[in-house]
Amino acid sequence: MTLVTGFGIAIFGGSIIAIVVNAATGDSLSNPPSGVTLGGTFFQDLALIGASLLFAQFAGRPTPADFGLRLPGADLAADDGPARRTALKRAIGLLLGVWLSFYVFSGIWVALLSLHQRQQLPDELGINGAAINLVLAVFLVTVIAPLGEEILFRGYFFAALRNWRGFWPAAIITGLVFGAVHIGSSPIGFTVPLAFFGFGLCLLYQRTGSLYATIALHALNNSVALGLSQKWLLWQVVVVLIGSVLAALGIARLLARVLAQRAASGVPPLAQPAR
Repeated sequence: MTLVTGFGIAIFGGSIIAIVVNAATGDSLSNPPSGVTLGGTFFQDLALIGASLLFAQFAGRPTPADFGLRLPGADLAADDGPARRTALKRAIGLLLGVWLSFYVFSGIWVALLSLHQRQQLPDELGINGAAINLVLAVFLVTVIAPLGEEILFRGYFFAALRNWRGFWPAAIITGLVFGAVHIGSSPIGFTVPLAFFGFGLCLLYQRTGSLYATIALHALNNSVALGLSQKWLLWQVVVVLIGSVLAALGIARLLARVLAQRAASGVPPLAQPAR
């Protein structure tokens, strides 16, 4: 239901944006300008976050921990510094392991199917146009998209399925849905590797208990993929990579503070129990 609501709001909002721009400029709805695509995609990711928070609110007052917005090892004693550092190092190792597995799997898949398609979304976002388009497109692909998709798919969807049916069914279903929703924004031949990546992100979340780990990996991967597709220099990829991870985690921390404040303030859930 959350997925349907989130994407439904996103489609509706994107359509409104396209219609308004068409009425103002006369541009074709079948080939909208990059600004419309940027605005619609931003709205889509915000809708995914909003739908996740909204449906969580129906069940009660969600805390940061409900979405996994906590550091690895957060359940350890506050004064147990060595154990917390070990948990963080383990999370980094798992992150790199999942990332490497994804690249190995993708390489084998691409070689077996002789895939040569190039992702068109950056071009549709106008990444090669004005400087403002470049900045917004990079921010959208490497910060907002990882944040929104992780909150929805791992923080809400996977967590809900896991509570209902356990880890393996939840991770497999989430991975398949994650791959499927990227049809259109990515070449269809990459759907299976993306589903594999979605499963790996579930595994990372399961083992670390932290959505920060999956947000960081998602931002890392999108940064490298974007840089390779645009043939950036190594230093440019590194700058975007570091900046995107810091920005995504910073926004996630702010969201965690908002959730913590709402939970502590006693704001009632949207669905009140019968009395």
